[in-house]
Amino acid sequence: MTATPTALFPVTTVGSWVRSPELQAGLRKYEAGEIREEEFTRLADAGVLEWLRIQDEAGVDIVTDGEQRRNNFFAFVAEKLDGVQMMSVAQMAEHMPDPSGYMSMASSVDVVPEETKNPIVFDKIRLKGDGLAVDEARFLIQHTNKPIKVPLPGPYHLHRSGWFKAVSKDAYPTREEFVGDIVRILREELVKLRDLGVAFVQFDEPTLSDVAYGEEAGEKFMCGGLGSKARPEYELSLARDLVNEVVRGINGIHTGVHVCRGNWTRREDYFLEGNYGPLLPYLTQMNVDQLVLEMATPRAGEADVFKKYANEREIGLGVVNQRSDDVEEPAAIVARTKEFLKYFDPDKIYLNPDCGFGTFAARNLNTRETGAAKLKSIAEAAALLRQEHGASRQDAIATAKS
Repeated sequence: MTATPTALFPVTTVGSWVRSPELQAGLRKYEAGEIREEEFTRLADAGVLEWLRIQDEAGVDIVTDGEQRRNNFFAFVAEKLDGVQMMSVAQMAEHMPDPSGYMSMASSVDVVPEETKNPIVFDKIRLKGDGLAVDEARFLIQHTNKPIKVPLPGPYHLHRSGWFKAVSKDAYPTREEFVGDIVRILREELVKLRDLGVAFVQFDEPTLSDVAYGEEAGEKFMCGGLGSKARPEYELSLARDLVNEVVRGINGIHTGVHVCRGNWTRREDYFLEGNYGPLLPYLTQMNVDQLVLEMATPRAGEADVFKKYANEREIGLGVVNQRSDDVEEPAAIVARTKEFLKYFDPDKIYLNPDCGFGTFAARNLNTRETGAAKLKSIAEAAALLRQEHGASRQDAIATAKS
């Protein structure tokens, strides 16, 4: 059983880590049926163990497995569910009103349409094995005594990315009819992970940025954001309700929702921007413990937008840009964190990168050396903050009462 961290400003990651060339090649061969599952598992196990070593050396408090077994943060569910098939952006574009126009748009923002894939529903979905991430969690628990975080695609993202009318309408005539099965599977998964001893489950909902900011930005690629969408108020209310239904009545495990602005290229100008004002009324109504938010770049907006929502949830504060070559100095991370200490108590702030270091297995977003150095800077910043605010969560609570 993993323990909840007691230190203030716990350091963690959002999910994905850099995959080695051997693992990238192994995943391609495994998906093509050229190597057996046992061989791919050996490569993935080695990747997880190496990532655990890097996290330990950097000073990470809550560890992940780096999504080393996944082809990307959400498409891996196609391997875990009957009724789902992988379709590339190029294949999906064939069913759109302007296929060549959409292909050109995707290519213009550094997306490779033939390689970027979505898990698309074509039949009623059913779980194939133990769970979506049970195998990942079980291996991780066997190799660490630290608290474990498991990222899962959120229910809104799964229904938005998975329902594609041209392919899905016979199984689920509308995407709203699809959500019941998604919620059921995610609820069962959350209980399984809790019972295994997982400390924290993070639901990834990056498509909410597309809902909040996509209209102003024009038509842009967003991971899983190819399906039709209604007005933002409807979509954000639906996302809130789906998350709340997934976590309803399930206790004994920390939960969070992660929102970023996209994470598939190193080109900053391709991503959505805007402060969290349009999202916070809905995010703070989600019955989760923590909001894991991208805050390390100017695109994410100002800190004072959180003033109205101070201490309503914990914040997983993105304090380094996982795509950049520059390694943020601990002092700069401390300064950024102090902007949020105006609105959040010390025991409500976790520190993490903005997003993962390798959203898609075929495309790492940074090197291992730079990524490890960024994590070490976060841990050093956490140590400085603990010197000022107390070492433990109990210290912070005692100080607040005095």
